[in-house]
Amino acid sequence: MPTATNDISFARLPEISADILVSHMSDPRIAEHMPLLTFEWDREAVANFVAMKEACWRRDGLGHWAILNKGRYVGWGGFQKEGDEWDFGLVLTPEAFGLGPAIIRKAIDFAKRDERISYITFLLPPSRKNLGALERLGAIPAGAVAYDGAEFRKFRLTV
Repeated sequence: MPTATNDISFARLPEISADILVSHMSDPRIAEHMPLLTFEWDREAVANFVAMKEACWRRDGLGHWAILNKGRYVGWGGFQKEGDEWDFGLVLTPEAFGLGPAIIRKAIDFAKRDERISYITFLLPPSRKNLGALERLGAIPAGAVAYDGAEFRKFRLTV
């Protein structure tokens, strides 16, 4: 049975144990679809990652969250300002891969209430073949982009 969006909550990344984040981001199933994941995650990498994501919150008033399902950590994701666009990223633990649609629906509901966001972009690596969820949401292809030397397919969703 699908998870209800009210089972999903967002917290700040500093609230999550570094060991949990190291374990999550060290799983080889995660690296499969993250071409920018080219280093080993350890406590120092987590500290740098969390500091970078918290800097987005200070700069833009919005950023990435720790994502919880029924209070349990299942991944991280959220909005990050890329130029004039708000990009949405989502990195779930393998056990939570099926929760993506419920999490994205909750994030879209959030975006609809934020007057700064008129549309959301999504960047997906070419390794991601199943795009049905984005299509069902109404996201449309917006070309390809290179980001830090890696190629991504870009999609756009008007909120």
